[in-house]
Amino acid sequence: MVFKSNIRVLFLTFLFLTSCSTDEEEVIKDTLANMLAGKETVLGNVIACAASNEDPSVVSIFLYPRNGATNIGFYQTESTVVDEADFSSYTKGEGELLDVFNGYLLKYEVSPTEEKWVIVTFEEEGKVHLSNPIRLKQNTKPTEYLPQNVTIDQNGTMPIFSWQDGAFDDSAIYFQVVSDENDNLLSGTYTLDKMFQYYQLDNVVLNITTEAPPPLALNDPYKFSLLAVSEDNWVNLFSEVGFMVE
Repeated sequence: MVFKSNIRVLFLTFLFLTSCSTDEEEVIKDTLANMLAGKETVLGNVIACAASNEDPSVVSIFLYPRNGATNIGFYQTESTVVDEADFSSYTKGEGELLDVFNGYLLKYEVSPTEEKWVIVTFEEEGKVHLSNPIRLKQNTKPTEYLPQNVTIDQNGTMPIFSWQDGAFDDSAIYFQVVSDENDNLLSGTYTLDKMFQYYQLDNVVLNITTEAPPPLALNDPYKFSLLAVSEDNWVNLFSEVGFMVE
């Protein structure tokens, strides 16, 4: 009887250790560091940022998927108390990709309880491309929604958009989108200035518009969207304003 009891104990111990080993292997397999092992990697080559929604418990992770991008995903840390450059601290996140501007941009919507770091990835031409780390701040600096901070100077078919920061003054760059009534993106540009004129590129530092946008038509409805983005890729301010060219 003692012999059988010992066999049972050894068998249960074996099952426990096997289970622990399997769980550990799953965690290791899902880290960003492990996913990148042996692959050619391009750092900082995915345009991405994140914003809390008007319901601050929901965070949108935005990205620009270049033509040919595949295997889009994101990885996240447990908290912000990590080295954001240590890829072994990131594990694969789960979420459904949703269209923004009819698929010109994409987003994940997640509900993290903790602030954390996020990196967006995709594959392109046999290489894995990574965004810069995105610092989620949904608890300490929820995104402000202030359409009143945008002013539009009706300058014929080339309106001038200008804006002011909200409560947070650490925005490093500004992303502007002009879209039509069907939510199709006409132009997507980044400036360091708090001003953009459609469609003048004199002060544009990054342009994701792949084709020359059409002239704006008189009396047609359009929309101007603005994201004020901090250096660590968190959206401090989101403004959206409808307008017509007169």
